[in-house]
Amino acid sequence: MKKIMLFLLLACVSSVWVMAQDSETKGKSDTRTITGCLQKTSHQNQFLLVANDGSSWKVHSSTASLADHVGHTVTATGTVSHPTAHNMKEDTKDMAHDTGMKKDNSEHGALTVTDVQMVSDSCQK
Repeated sequence: MKKIMLFLLLACVSSVWVMAQDSETKGKSDTRTITGCLQKTSHQNQFLLVANDGSSWKVHSSTASLADHVGHTVTATGTVSHPTAHNMKEDTKDMAHDTGMKKDNSEHGALTVTDVQMVSDSCQK
């Protein structure tokens, strides 16, 4: 009987935790604004934005002229590719970081840029 009660308690706690995580993920925006150094990749029309916070983003755009800003510090605004999966990945990394299982909490993702603004004509190292 004690085992059944313990199992039910564990199931209830797990359900509440999952629901809390789900509502937190849904609250994240699919649009991000990231500032960092824009670099060219070997793929045509695809660039890498190394953000000031250590995150890195594969970026592309059909509306903003990214090629004009290679080697510049820029602020890019755009939509995260596969936002639900990306947000779940972020949440998992945050939990691992918070528990001490992971020291680095840098984000990696893909972004379709809708607007780019030059901050500086060079990148800070």
